[in-house]
Amino acid sequence: MSNQKQRDIMGASLALFSERGYDGTTIPMIAEKAQVGGTIYRYFENKEQLVNELFQSCLQHFLTKVKEDFPYSNTNLREQFHHIFQKMIEITKQDVYVVTFIESHCVGHYLDEESRKMFHDFLGFFGQFLDKGREQGIIVDKFPTETLIAIVYGAYAQMNKLIQYGVLQWTEELARGIEECCWNAIRIY
Repeated sequence: MSNQKQRDIMGASLALFSERGYDGTTIPMIAEKAQVGGTIYRYFENKEQLVNELFQSCLQHFLTKVKEDFPYSNTNLREQFHHIFQKMIEITKQDVYVVTFIESHCVGHYLDEESRKMFHDFLGFFGQFLDKGREQGIIVDKFPTETLIAIVYGAYAQMNKLIQYGVLQWTEELARGIEECCWNAIRIY
Protein backbone atom coordinates (compact mmCIF):
# COMPACT_ATOMS: atom_id res chain seq x y z
CA MET A 1 0.00 0.00 0.00
CA SER A 2 1.27 3.44 -0.84
CA ASN A 3 -0.12 5.35 2.12
CA GLN A 4 -1.99 5.18 5.39
CA LYS A 5 -5.42 6.10 3.97
CA GLN A 6 -5.23 3.24 1.51
CA ARG A 7 -4.27 0.83 4.34
CA ASP A 8 -7.17 2.17 6.43
CA ILE A 9 -9.56 1.57 3.54
CA MET A 10 -8.27 -1.97 3.04
CA GLY A 11 -8.53 -2.75 6.77
CA ALA A 12 -12.06 -1.39 7.03
CA SER A 13 -13.06 -3.26 3.86
CA LEU A 14 -11.66 -6.53 5.17
CA ALA A 15 -13.72 -6.30 8.35
CA LEU A 16 -16.92 -5.20 6.60
CA PHE A 17 -16.71 -7.66 3.69
CA SER A 18 -16.00 -10.47 6.18
CA GLU A 19 -18.90 -9.55 8.44
CA ARG A 20 -21.48 -8.37 5.90
CA GLY A 21 -20.42 -9.87 2.56
CA TYR A 22 -19.90 -8.09 -0.72
CA ASP A 23 -23.52 -7.16 -1.37
CA GLY A 24 -24.12 -6.07 2.23
CA THR A 25 -21.17 -3.66 2.24
CA THR A 26 -21.37 -0.22 0.67
CA ILE A 27 -18.66 2.30 -0.16
CA PRO A 28 -20.12 4.80 2.36
CA MET A 29 -19.90 2.12 5.09
CA ILE A 30 -16.25 1.52 4.22
CA ALA A 31 -15.51 5.25 4.16
CA GLU A 32 -17.12 5.72 7.56
CA LYS A 33 -15.31 2.77 9.16
CA ALA A 34 -11.98 3.85 7.62
CA GLN A 35 -12.68 7.49 8.55
CA VAL A 36 -11.65 8.69 5.11
CA GLY A 37 -14.74 10.52 3.89
CA GLY A 38 -15.16 10.44 0.13
CA THR A 39 -11.54 9.74 -0.70
CA ILE A 40 -12.03 6.03 -1.47
CA TYR A 41 -12.48 6.79 -5.16
CA ARG A 42 -9.00 8.35 -5.25
CA TYR A 43 -7.59 4.90 -4.51
CA PHE A 44 -10.14 2.50 -5.99
CA GLU A 45 -12.27 2.97 -9.07
CA ASN A 46 -15.21 1.08 -7.56
CA LYS A 47 -16.19 -1.55 -4.99
CA GLU A 48 -15.35 -4.36 -7.41
CA GLN A 49 -11.78 -3.16 -7.84
CA LEU A 50 -11.45 -2.77 -4.07
CA VAL A 51 -12.71 -6.29 -3.29
CA ASN A 52 -10.41 -7.79 -5.95
CA GLU A 53 -7.32 -6.00 -4.64
CA LEU A 54 -8.23 -7.03 -1.12
CA PHE A 55 -8.86 -10.64 -2.16
CA GLN A 56 -5.51 -10.83 -3.95
CA SER A 57 -3.74 -9.25 -1.00
CA CYS A 58 -5.28 -11.73 1.44
CA LEU A 59 -4.40 -14.71 -0.75
CA GLN A 60 -0.84 -13.48 -1.13
CA HIS A 61 -0.53 -12.98 2.62
CA PHE A 62 -1.95 -16.44 3.33
CA LEU A 63 0.31 -18.25 0.87
CA THR A 64 3.40 -16.31 1.91
CA LYS A 65 2.75 -17.20 5.55
CA VAL A 66 2.13 -20.90 4.85
CA LYS A 67 5.23 -21.17 2.63
CA GLU A 68 7.39 -19.34 5.19
CA ASP A 69 10.08 -21.78 6.35
CA PHE A 70 8.17 -24.65 4.73
CA PRO A 71 10.10 -27.88 5.31
CA TYR A 72 10.40 -28.88 1.64
CA SER A 73 13.44 -31.06 2.35
CA ASN A 74 11.63 -32.95 5.11
CA THR A 75 10.05 -36.05 3.61
CA ASN A 76 7.77 -36.59 6.61
CA LEU A 77 4.37 -35.57 5.26
CA ARG A 78 2.83 -35.40 8.72
CA GLU A 79 5.42 -32.82 9.79
CA GLN A 80 4.72 -30.80 6.64
CA PHE A 81 1.00 -30.92 7.42
CA HIS A 82 1.77 -29.74 10.95
CA HIS A 83 3.70 -26.79 9.50
CA ILE A 84 0.80 -25.83 7.20
CA PHE A 85 -1.76 -26.09 9.98
CA GLN A 86 0.34 -24.11 12.46
CA LYS A 87 0.85 -21.34 9.90
CA MET A 88 -2.91 -21.22 9.28
CA ILE A 89 -3.46 -20.78 13.01
CA GLU A 90 -0.88 -17.97 13.04
CA ILE A 91 -2.87 -16.25 10.29
CA THR A 92 -6.04 -16.49 12.38
CA LYS A 93 -4.23 -15.10 15.42
CA GLN A 94 -2.91 -12.16 13.36
CA ASP A 95 -6.23 -11.26 11.77
CA VAL A 96 -9.29 -13.47 12.06
CA TYR A 97 -10.91 -11.70 9.09
CA VAL A 98 -8.40 -12.88 6.46
CA VAL A 99 -9.63 -16.47 6.36
CA THR A 100 -13.31 -15.54 6.62
CA PHE A 101 -12.88 -13.08 3.78
CA ILE A 102 -11.11 -15.58 1.50
CA GLU A 103 -13.60 -18.34 2.26
CA SER A 104 -16.69 -16.19 1.77
CA HIS A 105 -15.53 -14.46 -1.42
CA CYS A 106 -13.64 -17.20 -3.31
CA VAL A 107 -16.49 -17.85 -5.73
CA GLY A 108 -17.88 -14.31 -5.92
CA HIS A 109 -19.32 -13.18 -9.24
CA TYR A 110 -17.34 -9.94 -8.86
CA LEU A 111 -13.91 -11.60 -8.87
CA ASP A 112 -11.80 -10.72 -11.88
CA GLU A 113 -9.56 -13.05 -13.87
CA GLU A 114 -6.46 -12.25 -11.77
CA SER A 115 -8.30 -13.02 -8.52
CA ARG A 116 -9.59 -16.31 -9.91
CA LYS A 117 -6.09 -17.25 -11.09
CA MET A 118 -4.59 -16.44 -7.70
CA PHE A 119 -7.23 -18.56 -5.98
CA HIS A 120 -6.46 -21.42 -8.36
CA ASP A 121 -2.76 -21.07 -7.47
CA PHE A 122 -3.69 -20.92 -3.79
CA LEU A 123 -5.53 -24.25 -4.07
CA GLY A 124 -2.67 -25.58 -6.19
CA PHE A 125 -0.20 -25.35 -3.33
CA PHE A 126 -2.43 -27.53 -1.16
CA GLY A 127 -3.17 -29.82 -4.09
CA GLN A 128 0.55 -30.45 -4.68
CA PHE A 129 0.98 -31.36 -1.02
CA LEU A 130 -1.93 -33.80 -1.18
CA ASP A 131 -0.79 -35.32 -4.48
CA LYS A 132 2.65 -35.90 -3.01
CA GLY A 133 0.99 -37.70 -0.11
CA ARG A 134 -1.00 -39.86 -2.49
CA GLU A 135 2.17 -40.82 -4.34
CA GLN A 136 3.67 -41.89 -1.01
CA GLY A 137 0.56 -43.91 -0.11
CA ILE A 138 -0.19 -41.71 2.91
CA ILE A 139 -3.19 -39.64 1.72
CA VAL A 140 -6.50 -41.24 0.70
CA ASP A 141 -7.04 -41.40 -3.02
CA LYS A 142 -10.74 -42.19 -3.30
CA PHE A 143 -11.75 -38.49 -3.42
CA PRO A 144 -10.77 -35.66 -5.74
CA THR A 145 -8.04 -33.38 -4.41
CA GLU A 146 -10.52 -30.51 -4.10
CA THR A 147 -12.62 -32.62 -1.73
CA LEU A 148 -9.66 -33.21 0.57
CA ILE A 149 -8.81 -29.51 0.50
CA ALA A 150 -12.42 -28.74 1.43
CA ILE A 151 -12.30 -31.22 4.31
CA VAL A 152 -9.21 -29.62 5.87
CA TYR A 153 -9.58 -25.98 4.83
CA GLY A 154 -13.35 -26.03 5.34
CA ALA A 155 -13.01 -27.31 8.90
CA TYR A 156 -10.32 -24.75 9.62
CA ALA A 157 -12.36 -21.91 8.05
CA GLN A 158 -15.42 -22.85 10.12
CA MET A 159 -13.35 -22.86 13.31
CA ASN A 160 -12.01 -19.46 12.27
CA LYS A 161 -15.60 -18.16 11.97
CA LEU A 162 -16.48 -19.49 15.41
CA ILE A 163 -13.47 -17.66 16.80
CA GLN A 164 -14.43 -14.49 14.92
CA TYR A 165 -17.91 -14.57 16.45
CA GLY A 166 -16.62 -15.30 19.96
CA VAL A 167 -18.02 -18.82 20.19
CA LEU A 168 -14.54 -20.36 20.51
CA GLN A 169 -11.09 -19.19 21.50
CA TRP A 170 -7.91 -20.73 20.16
CA THR A 171 -6.08 -22.71 22.77
CA GLU A 172 -3.10 -24.95 22.17
CA GLU A 173 -5.22 -27.97 23.09
CA LEU A 174 -7.97 -26.98 20.66
CA ALA A 175 -5.45 -26.33 17.89
CA ARG A 176 -3.76 -29.72 18.40
CA GLY A 177 -7.12 -31.48 18.43
CA ILE A 178 -8.40 -29.82 15.25
CA GLU A 179 -5.11 -30.47 13.47
CA GLU A 180 -5.19 -34.15 14.45
CA CYS A 181 -8.82 -34.52 13.33
CA CYS A 182 -8.07 -32.89 9.97
CA TRP A 183 -5.00 -35.09 9.47
CA ASN A 184 -6.99 -38.22 10.33
CA ALA A 185 -9.70 -37.20 7.84
CA ILE A 186 -7.29 -37.27 4.88
CA ARG A 187 -4.72 -39.95 5.73
CA ILE A 188 -4.81 -43.67 5.01
CA TYR A 189 -5.05 -45.82 8.12
